Amino acid sequence: PVCSVARSPLATGLYAPRGGFQYHRKAKPANLPKEFLPWSAALKEAGYYTTNRRKTDYNFVFPIQRLWHASSNRASWRNRPTQSTPFFHMQSFGQSHESSLHFRRAQMATPTHVKPEDVTLAPYHPDTPTFRYTHARYFDRMSVIDKQVGQVINQLRQDKLLEDTFVFYFGDHGGVLPRSKGYAYDTGLHVPLVIRVPRNFRHLVDHNPGARLAGFVSFVDFGPTVLHLAGVDRDRRLDGRPFLGPDVSASELASRDIAFGHADRFDEKYDHVRTLRKGRFSYIRNYQGYYPDGLHNNYRYRMLAFAEWRELHRQGKLNEIQQQFFQPRPAEQLFDLDEDPHQVHNLAADKAHRTTLLEMRTRLTAFVTAINDLSLYPESHQVAEALSDPIAFGESHHDEIVRLHEIADLALAPRQVASEQLSKHMSSSNPWQRYWACQALAMHPAAARTLKPQIQKATRDSHLLVRLRAAECLVTAGLGDPRPTLYDVLNESRSESAALLALNSLVFIRDHRRLALDATQLRPRITDGQVARRLDYLAGQLKR
Repeated sequence: PVCSVARSPLATGLYAPRGGFQYHRKAKPANLPKEFLPWSAALKEAGYYTTNRRKTDYNFVFPIQRLWHASSNRASWRNRPTQSTPFFHMQSFGQSHESSLHFRRAQMATPTHVKPEDVTLAPYHPDTPTFRYTHARYFDRMSVIDKQVGQVINQLRQDKLLEDTFVFYFGDHGGVLPRSKGYAYDTGLHVPLVIRVPRNFRHLVDHNPGARLAGFVSFVDFGPTVLHLAGVDRDRRLDGRPFLGPDVSASELASRDIAFGHADRFDEKYDHVRTLRKGRFSYIRNYQGYYPDGLHNNYRYRMLAFAEWRELHRQGKLNEIQQQFFQPRPAEQLFDLDEDPHQVHNLAADKAHRTTLLEMRTRLTAFVTAINDLSLYPESHQVAEALSDPIAFGESHHDEIVRLHEIADLALAPRQVASEQLSKHMSSSNPWQRYWACQALAMHPAAARTLKPQIQKATRDSHLLVRLRAAECLVTAGLGDPRPTLYDVLNESRSESAALLALNSLVFIRDHRRLALDATQLRPRITDGQVARRLDYLAGQLKR
């Protein structure tokens, strides 16, 4: 549900947690497999003139000149060498970007085309003039995008190319209203998609014009689809599959009802969420659910609506549904999107949906382990060990990844089972088993309270990040003060990612557990990059 992490699977056809490009504002870009071509490069090699206007915010390493003949604000198919040269053109439109809602309060005196009083707010948004104006302005910005896309269509028409050109119109994540971009709900993951099939190539597509299809497709499918339509061979390592073209029937596409989603770090804010959508149900696995959705992110809270939402929460002026954004999340959530499109009524504990819950849990576990989801290791370890060849690293560590996920899922087990099993893993010689045992306990306070001596011992572990997760257990289970441990982890860390993780925890305990921080104890070795964002925020808060 964020741009660069969505753009990387779009460009490659590989799932981001498999390819090592799942973090927004990468600490280090990931290498692609040997001899692997992103699909625009494959089209280029096949004789297409490839142009990009203009975003290249990828999280992987690949020479831009191999992806595109031209990548700039002037790139256009009109510059191809001959009129008969086939082309592929990618164009981004920034007028509805999240930053378009970073306005000052004085802006609200400027009328919007959409009237704020006509807006229907989501039930989790407070009904205030700020939220209504923000929502109306967002609709206005989308109307600008529609006009700009219309201009591109008119250019194709003027060039007599419209009926020879497939046009894909889509967003690069869900919307940008609060609880959309950056959050693994359908508002963040579900993108608009309209495809115009040209008259001269309708024979390639088994669909009626104007049809709305219920089948699910994902960004990893776009590359395979375009290559299939173009008759270009596809790399067998691609995760996606074509959803248009020869041998892809409308009935088969309509039967596709599963989609995988993921959310990790956005700028300086860490989270770890995996989702599975199957038909009407959405299953969300929160591996770090003790962090609320509303955990501070500098860029997000530049939006007045975000800041106001948090202030209303602090003043106790929100209703039960509106408060959810600032509360801990359960380890797993289940939503019926037909009945609850805003995903505010969690059915995970509902006995009537137990069978669905277990099926979705099993499917997601199988998927995460099948792709060797690298987020079972902290980002600092990926940067140090995995990103030179992330897919190969995942394959060689498959058995360990399966084991770590089994430990993570003990957060879902009954207290006695969780306590017994996690106690063993806390004593493992493998630091990642100890790491995940602590993280599972942080999500399972009842089990954590039975293992207090082991958790206290883990705050002195030889591995810094095991200490960090143990400190989080102390605060989520009410077992002690996590601050001395977190200060030590922050100040001893030699990697930006590890320091950032410690700061994430410190912001969490300060803002959501009301534990005051001592500014003199914040002495990280690294003070630039994303770490600087957290330090700036904490410095401002500690002066208040």
